[in-house]
Amino acid sequence: MTTSTHPAQAERKIDAESQDYQMPQQDEGKLKNWYIGSIDQGTTSTRFLIFNGLGVPVASHQIEFKQMYPHSGWMEQDPREIVESVYTCIEEATKSFTEMGNSTDDIKAIGITSQRETTILWDHDTGEPLYNAIAWPDTRTQAIVRELKAKNGADKLQDICGLPLSTYPSALKLTWLFRNVGEVRKTYDAGRLMFGTIDTWLLYNLNGGKDRNLHITDSTNASRTMFVNLHTLEYSPEVLDFFELDPKKIILPKIVPCSDAEAFGSIATGTLKGKKITGCLGDQSAALVGQLGFEPGMAKNTYGTGCFLLYNVGEKPVMSTHGLLATVAYNFGGKRKPVYALEGSIAVAGSAVKYVVNNLKFVESSDKISDCAATVKDNGGCYFVTAFSGLFAPYWIDDAQGTMFGITQYTQQGHIARAAMEATCFQTKAILDAMEKDSGHKLTQLAVDGGMTDSDLCMQTQADIISIPVDRPIMRETTALGAAIVAGFAVDVWTEFEELKEINKEDRTIFKPQISQEDSDKMYSRWTKAVEMSKGWLDSDTGNRSQ
Repeated sequence: MTTSTHPAQAERKIDAESQDYQMPQQDEGKLKNWYIGSIDQGTTSTRFLIFNGLGVPVASHQIEFKQMYPHSGWMEQDPREIVESVYTCIEEATKSFTEMGNSTDDIKAIGITSQRETTILWDHDTGEPLYNAIAWPDTRTQAIVRELKAKNGADKLQDICGLPLSTYPSALKLTWLFRNVGEVRKTYDAGRLMFGTIDTWLLYNLNGGKDRNLHITDSTNASRTMFVNLHTLEYSPEVLDFFELDPKKIILPKIVPCSDAEAFGSIATGTLKGKKITGCLGDQSAALVGQLGFEPGMAKNTYGTGCFLLYNVGEKPVMSTHGLLATVAYNFGGKRKPVYALEGSIAVAGSAVKYVVNNLKFVESSDKISDCAATVKDNGGCYFVTAFSGLFAPYWIDDAQGTMFGITQYTQQGHIARAAMEATCFQTKAILDAMEKDSGHKLTQLAVDGGMTDSDLCMQTQADIISIPVDRPIMRETTALGAAIVAGFAVDVWTEFEELKEINKEDRTIFKPQISQEDSDKMYSRWTKAVEMSKGWLDSDTGNRSQ
């Protein structure tokens, strides 16, 4: 991964040289026969992959699960279906693994990575969810956000937790549930309300639910709730008080490092019954680990349902003044200190492609979108601000909605398909500009992964818009790989980051900019104008619906 040069990175290199550093020797034959399972629970699908000790996936299974959209801007998921999807993927991938002649005894541990911020509440006594999971892109809390921004103390929150008041974090989803779902308030008043993000819900259920009652989260996922002091990685009394939460009535999960041999328990039933879960981290942190972004100045961009750019800033959090989030990058525990990141979050990326496929029906499937876009040489002056959930970083415009500009009689399907892909590329450019201002360092190359990176056209467009090379690995399951890495460290499959340096490094594709800086700037200027014109489409009372 080529990166900007960060002072701490330079210091580490000098220290390593002065101590005559020797890379740990590895037994490649042994690593080929040591395996780590990886649960990757995403926004629209679940998968289970089995990696060997060289970071190569040898078996996998993936299934999509149902998304529910009860009202415009709302997005819900069935908590039980999510758990079932995980078990199905484990069973099917393990079946393929053993049919190859392998033994489950060779699977050393399991790692979990999951969508972040998505919020689930359940009853301590029954173990049953009290409402559907409210997914991270859901925007029903817009009116609550505006209300809380005017509350005393609101201006101090981001300095504590690293996140702005927006529809994005878990805290706002919990507030909506308190106000609109009677059973939630009743359970809270009785002191039985259990709160969790997807990782906590999965760990609770994989460990046997209320029988073991394991209620735990890792520091990367916890840092996405707003409830955690980013400097101490403990729950903040000030933030809990701001949201009017009594810690004696709501049961919050215990926060632990991402890599731990005991804390996450073990799988209670099924083919891998008894296998220890030794790693857990949020999906975007997992992708940074999977891209081996272990030095300050390293960054990655993941193009999934949304798009998320993480920039490693080292062992102290950097609070953004340019619209980015401060978050925990990863926390391996032990003698290693937590590492932090600046993050730029784009709500709509791959979901814009799905919109073109499912709603506009230009093509039959998402993998055909590039073919459609390639039928024209450029966007034909069409700009698509894909603000289906408002606009996230670095804009934070809650009242924007999806809008297209520059449509004429000349506009064809290819122009709109191209504009849908370009929207993510333009927002990535805005985030990189903000990161440069916050960090004082400019990236020289961007490492990428995720579904949209399968498109050569999209990645070439990204390079043209950001004016630096884009680096794409041949094995794009970096999120699942990251979960496998943190799990593997807990059981000594690997013990030093240096042991990983050759993982997923072969046959990478570099996309270099092919247009002039002047043309790139001109395109971005039009995009910026389109963003300004997309503001103010939502009414001030949006989000006040209740059931």
